[in-house]
Amino acid sequence: MLEVSQLPPLTSETIWGILNEEIDDRTVNQLVWYYLGYRYDAAADSWDATAVDPSWREDYPEPPDFIESRPATVKLTRSIAPENKQLLKEKLGFKGYKIGEFGPRQTRRATMANWLMGWMEEG
Repeated sequence: MLEVSQLPPLTSETIWGILNEEIDDRTVNQLVWYYLGYRYDAAADSWDATAVDPSWREDYPEPPDFIESRPATVKLTRSIAPENKQLLKEKLGFKGYKIGEFGPRQTRRATMANWLMGWMEEG
């Protein structure tokens, strides 16, 4: 687990790093977990979900691996406010991935990047 201070800052450069696969899956997951409210308690070697929205905490008492879990990614997609669903295109000019050059992993990373952009927009 990365300490909060080791996570990349939530900036446009970080979002591009997610989209361009310059930031590893584990770190991308940890960014989303952090902004969802999950905190890792190293002393107890467990997750603290006290600050997590109850709907997430109920379904995922421990943070899900968004790369591996389609249901978790669907829930993340549904939690993006309608006005924020096109932020990658509108704010970053992201045109999406080329057909044949992406799969579920890239799609899930884009969903995570979009969710984080929404967090930035609302924060």
